[in-house]
Order: sequence, then C-alpha cells, then structure tokens
Amino acid sequence: MFSLFLVTPLKLMLLGLIAILGVTIVRYSWVAFSGEAERGRFLRALLLTISAVVLVIISNHLVLFWIAWVSVSLCLHRLILFYPERPRAQLAAHKKFLLARFSELLLASAFVALYSEFHTANIDRLMQQVALSSGSLQLNLAAVLLALVALIKCAQLPMHGWLIQVVEAPTPVSALLHAGIVNLGGILLLFFAPVLALSPLACWLLVLLAGISTIIAGLVSTTRISVKVKLAWSTSSQMGLMLVEIALGLYEMALLHLFAHSFYKSFSFLNSGNTVNHYLAAKLAGEVKPKVRHWTLALTISLLMIAIAQWQFAVMTSLAATVLVWFALSALIVPSVTRWDAASLPRIAITLLFASGLLTLYTFAKHHLALLMGLDTPLNFYADSFVALLFFSLFALSLALQYWPHVRWVKSLFIWLNAGAYVDEWATRLTLKLWPSSSLQALQSAQVHVNAEAKS
Repeated sequence: MFSLFLVTPLKLMLLGLIAILGVTIVRYSWVAFSGEAERGRFLRALLLTISAVVLVIISNHLVLFWIAWVSVSLCLHRLILFYPERPRAQLAAHKKFLLARFSELLLASAFVALYSEFHTANIDRLMQQVALSSGSLQLNLAAVLLALVALIKCAQLPMHGWLIQVVEAPTPVSALLHAGIVNLGGILLLFFAPVLALSPLACWLLVLLAGISTIIAGLVSTTRISVKVKLAWSTSSQMGLMLVEIALGLYEMALLHLFAHSFYKSFSFLNSGNTVNHYLAAKLAGEVKPKVRHWTLALTISLLMIAIAQWQFAVMTSLAATVLVWFALSALIVPSVTRWDAASLPRIAITLLFASGLLTLYTFAKHHLALLMGLDTPLNFYADSFVALLFFSLFALSLALQYWPHVRWVKSLFIWLNAGAYVDEWATRLTLKLWPSSSLQALQSAQVHVNAEAKS
C-alpha cells in the first residue's frame, strides 16, 4: 500500500535519537536564552529545524524527502544567522547556502534518475526493486550523485569551511548541527544503501574523498586551541570516517558510530563552557604525558583483547574495522598504563574491564544492527586495505606531531595543518567570486572602520 510516511525499526531508533537530542538542546536553549529578548524566535527556528529532520527520517516518497531535506537547510540558515552582525556567521551562512542549493540540485537529479529507472517515487518500493536489480548506468549515476550529496552534507574537504565558521552561532546551534544535522549525509546513504552497494564507483569516491578528509581534518583538529573549533574539525573527520564505513559496507559500524558521535558531540558542545575547569583540574592532578613505551603496551593489550574476541565470536570481518577498534581501545587504555602509583593496578583493572565491556557491546551491537539493516554487501579487499592504511597513517602522524615536533618535516606538517591545509581559503575566494555577498562586505568594512578608530 502506498504511503507518504514509513517508520521502520531503523527509523524508530533514529527518531529516538532525535527526541533525546531535541529535548536536551531545547531545554538547554530555554535556560541559556532566558535573558535574551529574541528567545522565542530562536526556539521557534530550533523546533522547526528539528521537525524538518524528523520529516526527513519518516518520509517514504522521493518528493517529500527532498522537500524535507531542503527545509532542514533553510531552517538551519535562520539559526546560523541568529546574530546577523557577526561576519564569520555571515560567511558561514553564505557558503552553506550556496553548497546547500548545489547539493539539493544533485539530490533532485539522483531522485529523477532513480524514478526514471524504476518508475516509482515510493522509497520503500524503490529499494525493493533496487535489491533485485543488477545495476545500470542510471543506477550508477544516482549512486554517485547521492555520494556527492553526502560528502557536501557531511562537510568533507574542501566543502568544510562553513562548518568551522558556524561556531559563531549560538552553542545550541552547534550542538544540533554537529550532533544531528551533519549526520543526515550518512543517514541518506544508509537509507539508499542498496543503490550505493551496486556502484563501485560511488563507493570508491567515498573511500577516497572521505578517507582523505578524515585524515586531514583529524590531524588539523589536534592543532586547534579553541574548543569549539577543535570540535568542528573533529566532526568533519568523524563524518568522513562514517562515510568510509558506509562505503565499505560496514553499515552496522556506521550506525553505531552515528549514535556515539551524536551523543558525544551534543554533550561536548553544551558542556564546552566547563573546558577551562577540566583543563585546570587536569593540571592540578599532575597530568602525565604517555611515552612511546606506554603506547606500545596499550597497543599490545588491546591487540590481545581483539584476538580473544575474534577467536570467540569472529566479530571482525574487515581489516579497516579491526585497525580502527584496535587504535580506539589503545587510546582508552593508554592513560591507565601511563601513571604508575599505588592505584595503578586497580585503575588498569577497571580500564580493562571497561574496554572489555565496550568490545562486548560492539560485538552485540554489530550483530543486531546488521539484522536491522538487512543488507549484506561484499567487502572490497582493496578498499578495505586502503582504508586500513589511512588509519595507520593517521595514528603514526598523530604520534609524530606529539612526540617529535622539532623534526623538520613534522614542523612543516604542523604549519600546513595549523593553516587548515589552506583549503578553505581557496573555497572561500571561489564562493565569494561566484556569488559576492554585499551584506558580508558591509560588515567587514564596518569592522575595519571600528578597528581603525580603536587604533587611533
């Protein structure tokens, strides 16, 4: 039976996530804007944005999905410009607006290609027909277009600048954006995973572009001092990682990643005001920097844990996923093996117990989320190996930046990363050349005038 809306177990989980994030962010906003004259306007825009995201999730028609997708962007635009006098917010909104319109055009083109191939706009019925298809030129075109839309939505390099500059917007906007809205790129690919699975070209496009973005954005985030800017770069990196997981067919890992990232980023942004307190507490506690031998020990312990889990449950089916979990567990364990004192053994035991619990949770979630997706895509060995190599590179370069900062090539790398790889400058110039912003130019002129008066 034809229906404009559809709620599946997967969508129900996503709706639960949206509900938790929505209630938390709205409640935070109600308190944070208690002295703000425009609180009502902000809350209305916030609720409209959340409602549009919900509509994207439950849509079961290509046209309705596209309308909801556009609505999310337009509502977010109002939130970004809540303080229109801020030049960086103006720049972020300007770039975001242009990229959003382009991605919406690509999404519409992908939907037209799918409709012309299968002659139905019902998404549920469409995916059933795609599952029975062996692939075609139209299907490949649609998959590539969907991949490009996801790359833009997830703020992958070089289309990431607006996400970094949007930190000028109020904190609840950053929390909603980083914890929810940028995830829509991954959600889009999960909903249309059968289409993506039939296009090796689209998968390789995601692996290459999102993989490189993951590495660069992740390394750039380590050079940032501003908490919100560091988190923004981290989001770009994490979204790239999620897209890579989807491209490899690791849908259950991508889902788990999506949920974990959403909760982490919403908490991190809403709690960003306490960062100074956390920093001072760490300093007062006598924070000890782990040495290479500590990392070696942590890597060995985590590798043994993964080997045992693989022996018992055969949980790891991908080299890239194995490497990712290995490094993640090592990062969790290394603080406990760094400091040796009277409480070392209990602390290490608790950490290992916690790490074992996380590995068990991953095993459990992987199995059940795989059933939830109901799609088994063959793993591309070469893509999997390439991504594993990227993860090794990220880990090695991170250690080099941390432990050998005075080596010449590491210095050069740090300067390049500290400049954001110089990518956004070119993107900004191109954006303003294609579509100049008179309001932004007026704000910049006013700022220059104010600075000149202050100096005089």
